[in-house]
Amino acid sequence: MDQIKNRHEKNEMLSIDEMGSIGDEVNKLAEKINARHRIDPNLYIEYDVKRGLRDSTGKGVLTGLTEISDVIGFDMHKGIKVPADGSLYYQGIDVKELIKGSLNRRFGFEETTYLLLFGVLPDKDEMKRFNRVSSTLRELSGRFVRDVVMKASNENIMNAMQRCVLTLYTYDAQPDNIDSANVLRQSLELINKIPLISVYSYHSYMHFRKNKPLIIKPPKSNFSTAENILYMLRPDGEFTKLEAKVLDTALILHAEHGGGNNSSFTTHVVSSSGTDTYSAISASIGSLKGPRHGGANLKVQQMFDDIKKHVRDWEDEEQLTKYINLILDKKAFDRTGLVYGMGHAVYTLSDPREVILKAGAKKLAAEKGRMNEFVLYENVEKIAGKLIMEKRNLQKNVCPNVDFYSGFVYSMLGIPYEMYTPIFAIARMPGWCAHRLEEIMNTSKIIRPAYKYVGTHTDYVPLDVR
Repeated sequence: MDQIKNRHEKNEMLSIDEMGSIGDEVNKLAEKINARHRIDPNLYIEYDVKRGLRDSTGKGVLTGLTEISDVIGFDMHKGIKVPADGSLYYQGIDVKELIKGSLNRRFGFEETTYLLLFGVLPDKDEMKRFNRVSSTLRELSGRFVRDVVMKASNENIMNAMQRCVLTLYTYDAQPDNIDSANVLRQSLELINKIPLISVYSYHSYMHFRKNKPLIIKPPKSNFSTAENILYMLRPDGEFTKLEAKVLDTALILHAEHGGGNNSSFTTHVVSSSGTDTYSAISASIGSLKGPRHGGANLKVQQMFDDIKKHVRDWEDEEQLTKYINLILDKKAFDRTGLVYGMGHAVYTLSDPREVILKAGAKKLAAEKGRMNEFVLYENVEKIAGKLIMEKRNLQKNVCPNVDFYSGFVYSMLGIPYEMYTPIFAIARMPGWCAHRLEEIMNTSKIIRPAYKYVGTHTDYVPLDVR
């Protein structure tokens, strides 16, 4: 009882188990939901419902047009889909070329942001001016940090980011103005403020919930986004050039992935209603939080932690094969039967983002003395792909996606688990903002797909005679 009283005094919500008799009533109501809300799966086939907005082959249903990015996972020959190495284009430019062009420069993610928003690569003067604008907007007032970021801190930084983004509405003199110029201004504010919001939210959580020292450092004006993330996260603010470059590469690779991915489609759907930028972007963050989307990289890392505990020799393919089989048979790890980070809805032979990030992971592993772990990842990638094809009777190749190595990269960078998905959100913010601008400038209709009613109509019965 004292524990419950303390929870009430702290204005914390109780779990069902802590609610006593009320909790029992809630459980009974939940049983009614479980009994009433199950729809016969055969009806989806009968009515040809495109579940997940995908057709029977798994291909996404065409719901819009975009010039922002192109995701290519296969070739077409005489109307037949042929597996191929994947390609990803931002505003028509291959992401591989973007990465290659930024290797010897510090502001690759900033250049990518400019490209996604404006459709063209900046020249030297435009890049200089854009970085100056970004540096100016990369600020949060002490009042906002104190009154918003540090209030109601919690372990899930994505929720904290949503709350902060929504609260920025009240700090905006024109929050509901959806003119393209105003939305661009709001977008630039969000792109540059979200790294601070996420890092400060993490430090706030560690201080107020874990009794760690509170570390709030303002960003450096001459640092790139990647450099500032490492600088603000680490107590000593120190990092190597390779660390900053690999994180910069990860941000570029996660910046955009077509209008059909769940969070970008969310941006389009919510923006089509005519609502404000902060509402639309907070909804996108909520989408990315899910373990089937942005939260997948954390699941990959947790899976590998589990593999490390149960497989003694990481180079023994026989031991690894045996344990991966247990995972696929729902007898190990989280018992979902999934090898996280393997497979993709579009890519067939390879995910170009994974190929590039894997190369960065190898360099980091060599610098950090963690090549044995890198070899483990390579072995699991090879074994899991074959086993999934065999067990699922699949004809197409199962390739690793970008989540497979991103968690490993973040762990080598010393980025805490709580920040894995927020880093993804920081990277994806330019893509979301570009899609929002594209939606409000090209569409006059609210997005409204159809749902067919398959229940039964019944008469109302008065309460006294039920």
